[in-house]
Amino acid sequence: MNVLAWLLAGCTRTLIGAQPRWLGCRPVAELRIYYANHTSHFDTLALWSALPPALRRTTRAVAARDYWGAGARALLATHGFNALFIDRSGQPRKADPLAPLDAALANGQSLIVFPEGTRRAQALPSPFKSGLYHLAGRHRDAELIPVYLDNLWRSMPKGTWLPVPLTCSVRFGAPLMRLEGEDKADFLERARQAIVELV
Repeated sequence: MNVLAWLLAGCTRTLIGAQPRWLGCRPVAELRIYYANHTSHFDTLALWSALPPALRRTTRAVAARDYWGAGARALLATHGFNALFIDRSGQPRKADPLAPLDAALANGQSLIVFPEGTRRAQALPSPFKSGLYHLAGRHRDAELIPVYLDNLWRSMPKGTWLPVPLTCSVRFGAPLMRLEGEDKADFLERARQAIVELV
């Protein structure tokens, strides 16, 4: 792991804690899709920093290109936590927006995703977008790990630039089991509920 990655993880844990609590799984080197509630710009760093160093090296955070893809933030995202950028502009696209995520999983890299699609300053997650459903269907060898990021919406809510020092925790739940024949709406609500149960 490079120096910037070490500094990012260390600063994040110093500022907001990001203490890991492995409640339903262990920090092992399995192919995983970590999916979490999304309340602040620190969410990505908090979850990534809560992973042990060995797992950080093989886990990529999915980040919005419009926020993380330019200037100093792009440097942090690219060279710090090895982000995968996605376009959420809403413009018509010819390419599959999940293709970079598919490629990373196919190469044995775990992912950090936020299925709500945008930040919301609230304790419980909003309904999920469909991306997690499609990833889960395409990559049945990847464990789906629900994660609840506690207190981050108070630490760095939407519209703020600097975090308020608070003790935040990162709670990892049990892998979400797939149900044969389950439709998209039921799957997404069940996945959301798995996070709610970690509150």
